[in-house]
Amino acid sequence: MKNAPTIRLAEVKDANGIAYVHVTAWQETYRGLMPDSVLDTLSLERRARQWKETLEDISNPYHPTLVAESERKIIGFANYGQEREGDQEYKGELFAIYILNKYRGQGIGRQLVQKAAEGLLALKLTSMLVWVLSGNPYQKFYERLGGMYLREKSLPLGDTLLAEKAYGWMDIRPLAEMESLS
Repeated sequence: MKNAPTIRLAEVKDANGIAYVHVTAWQETYRGLMPDSVLDTLSLERRARQWKETLEDISNPYHPTLVAESERKIIGFANYGQEREGDQEYKGELFAIYILNKYRGQGIGRQLVQKAAEGLLALKLTSMLVWVLSGNPYQKFYERLGGMYLREKSLPLGDTLLAEKAYGWMDIRPLAEMESLS
């Protein structure tokens, strides 16, 4: 990569780029982990509409979104906020983090997690969890960042029941302060 990516807050105009990364990363990462019928019917247009609505509505719990941009193209994103299921210990949640395959392994994920941790701290949330599809080849990423395995749950997706694992950080300040790879 010629230039280090820029990590910034997403804007409504980023909806199409985020949707492209979202759909493409799902298809690249989850093939073989979930039914092809789910992956093959993902709609870029529908996902772009959902992202546009999310980014337009600052009260939407999924609104806080970061994008990684390189050469004016969105190559990854993450979004975060208050934990969704009322966990008593982990108050913040990293809802999603996706990077196009071509850009993985370059420190972009670390930078997105760092900025998400900073965003959660700004919301007065000092702990965080993330749900990861079991079998996801990138789950070790969270372990390398100090995430502790917490528990599993079932995720219904169409006619299929998938398993997800939670990783958590009781104190995200070290994540917010970690050195980014440049």
